[in-house]
This record gives sequence, C-alpha cells and structure tokens, in this order.
Amino acid sequence: MMQAMEELSRLPNRPLWQAPAKQRAALEGAVEADVAIVGAGYTGLWTAYYLLKDDPALRVVLLDREHVGFGASGRNGGWASAIFPISLEKVASFASRGAALDLQAAMNETVDEIGRVTAAEGIDADYAKEGFLSLARSAAQAERAQSAVRSSVAFGLPDQVRYIGADEAVTRVGATDVRGGVYTPHCATIHPGKLVRGLAETVESLGARIYHGTPVTDIAPGAVTTPNGSVRARTVIRATEAYSSQQPGARRAVIPLYSLVLATEPLDAGLRASLNLDHRMAFNDMRHLRVYAQVTEEGRLVFGGRGAPYHFNSRIAPGFDTKDSVHHKVFQTLTEFFPQLADVRVTHRWGGALGVARDWCPSIGYDPETGMGWAGNYVGDGVATSNLAGRILRNLIFRRDDALERLPIVNHRSPSWEREPFRWFGVNLGLAAAAAGDAEERFTDRPSKVAGLLEKMTGAH
Repeated sequence: MMQAMEELSRLPNRPLWQAPAKQRAALEGAVEADVAIVGAGYTGLWTAYYLLKDDPALRVVLLDREHVGFGASGRNGGWASAIFPISLEKVASFASRGAALDLQAAMNETVDEIGRVTAAEGIDADYAKEGFLSLARSAAQAERAQSAVRSSVAFGLPDQVRYIGADEAVTRVGATDVRGGVYTPHCATIHPGKLVRGLAETVESLGARIYHGTPVTDIAPGAVTTPNGSVRARTVIRATEAYSSQQPGARRAVIPLYSLVLATEPLDAGLRASLNLDHRMAFNDMRHLRVYAQVTEEGRLVFGGRGAPYHFNSRIAPGFDTKDSVHHKVFQTLTEFFPQLADVRVTHRWGGALGVARDWCPSIGYDPETGMGWAGNYVGDGVATSNLAGRILRNLIFRRDDALERLPIVNHRSPSWEREPFRWFGVNLGLAAAAAGDAEERFTDRPSKVAGLLEKMTGAH
C-alpha cells in the first residue's frame, strides 16, 4: 500500500476524460451576436444547442477562458443522475410539495433526454443508463437507507428509489461489508469529455461560434468584454459555474468546492466479474463525506470523493486539483470497498472546483428587461442538471410558457455567502463535521447526530 501511495503522489494532474483540446481561435475585435454565452461547459453548450435547434438563424457566440470542457464538465465523475443536491422536503419548504414533485419528475426525464440527444446527434459519449446504487455498509448506513426510502414513499414517490437487501446488493456491487442499499433507475453513466466535445462540435455544426483562450473581464447587459475584443448581444448568459466566484459582482453568490478523483488502469474482465463490477451502474455508499464511482466503457474504475478544503477567499488554482492527503484517502476508500484492488495501478488523478450556493440549491434565471441570464451552482450534480438548465434558459429567452418555467429552481435567488474569514471557517467546519459524522458512525454504529444536524442546517442529503 505504501508503494502505491508513493506512486500515486507522483502522478500529475491529468483528468482521464480530457483529450488534447481542439484548436479554436481567441476572440479578437468586436463581434455582433444575438446570444453571448460566457463559459463553454455543459451549461453553455446545452443552452446553445436548444436555442439553435429551435431557431437556426440565431447568432450564438460562446467564450471560454481556457477551452471547451476545461472546468467541471471535463473533470466530474461521469454520473448523469436525477439526484438533486437538497432534499425535496427542503424544496417544498420554499416552494410547495407539488413543485418539488415536478422538479424530481423533470430531473428523471432529463436523464433520458441526454440519452435521446446523444443518440439523435451521433455523439458517442459512452451513455449507459443502468441506474445508481448507494450501498449501506454499516448498521447506521442501513438505517439511513431504509429511512430514505420511507421518506421518498411518504413524500409521494413510491417508485423513485427502492431498498434492496444485502444479498441482492452484493450481487450488484461486490464491495465489503454490504448490508443493503438504495437503488434508483434514474441515472446514467457517461464519458464526460466525449459528451462535452461532442456537444461543442454539434453546436458549431448548427452555426455557433466558440472562442478559446478568451477571458471575460466584464459581463453586462448587451455586452461582454474581453482583453482583445467584445461581443454585443441582446442576450447574455453567465454559464461559469464555480468560476463565477472569480467575477466581480458574483464573488459571494457561489463558492468553489473541490472534489478529487482517481482512475485505475483497465481492470481484467475476470477481476471485474469477480467483484460484480462488470456493468456501467453508478455506485457509492451512504457515508456523509460523499464518494462516487463508475466503471468506464474500457473497464477502468473511476473513484472520487469530497474532503478537499475550501480555500480562503474562494480561490481557484491548478495546484488545488491535486492534494496528496485527499487522493490517498480516496484510494484508501477504494480499497476498503475492494481489498482485491490494493495493488491495482492508478493511472490518472485529478480534481476540480464545483459551484455551491449558500442554500445548496441550483438555480436558473433570466431577466427579460436586461437580457441577462444565468445557470449553475449544481453542487456536483451538474451533468444532468445543466441539460435541464439549457432547456429552461431556451424557454425563458423565447418566452415560452410550459411546465419547465414553473419549476422552483427558476429565478431562485440564494442568499449570499458570508464574508471572509467567516466563509472559510464555516465551509471547512462543515467538511470536518461530515467527516466527523462518518467517524462517529464507525464508533457507535448508529446514525450520526453531528451529521444529522449538518443536514438540517444545509438541507443537503
């Protein structure tokens, strides 16, 4: 194990999903457009896609400081899931029970919509809808799993999730200490890089223009300014997710929270079969400090998790993408799940920032008076939610009136984060509390009171 850790520490920051970026020019000079989108990740690309499918004559421009998929769209764990980062009870508390049910239905449908579009447009994103299994690997986790299913049924979703016993759960994922689990069919796994690159090429084929290497210095109604040029457009969309925290006027609207990931070499087919990993189902367990995993099309195990610290004043830097202590912990957790993989070779490690609003609630909005729109704050569940956001923004821009515009995340305004140093202290205290909750459950074998209090405070689940 020690040798594996030493080798892991020597790995560079290299996301498995990112291929060499297609060369696209930087913006130079003044450009006229109908829609200017800042950010060429999932949110920006899905928005461009749906706008152009409905109105091919639109002039759509996307600007990115780096390149297509540089941020979370090219660094995530590859789950296109119907998971929403806060509980439906929390959504109902600021909207209504009916609105929360409508939101879950829209999230479920979004998983299928991604599969529909990738098939229709010929985007080979390794899409596989096999569901998601959250394992219960302790008595405390089993109790929480059963409670989650009861709550879902009581809320009005009898078929959203179901509890499965230990025998069935271990036949699906052969991890250690399995006592049961919660399964939902509403999740697909994808290759994030193939999806984001395929979307970019698709929107270009529809007429969009994408500029790389173009940092945006100002976003205002009717205009986007860059060091070497500008875009004048009646509609301007901010689709910058965690990077919104780096922009004037939005610094306290969202914080960047890091998640770190590992990928193994392709596992032998026989080994995968012996571990019941010969599938593309997403999985994790029910710990509080979240982990996530999938087996890729080529047989690699991708395993990631939270736990990296929040950096003072919402800083984002390439050096934060790798942190030996956290990557080591992710690998230790992987081998706790599967001791047979203790000597497996890890070929890639990476990390990236995800956006979190103060109330942990994603939002999509548009002001028809100014022509300004935004979407993001996905709390790590953006692969699917960004698709929903793109469709909602299309409808808001075109002033459509259908069910999507009445979802409770539309024009939702989250409170601002606290000023520093209170933000730094509070966020890192929350991360420590989640880890402490897991430790408490290992010691007591009962659901953690610390973690329960944290969930009540954030609404997260």
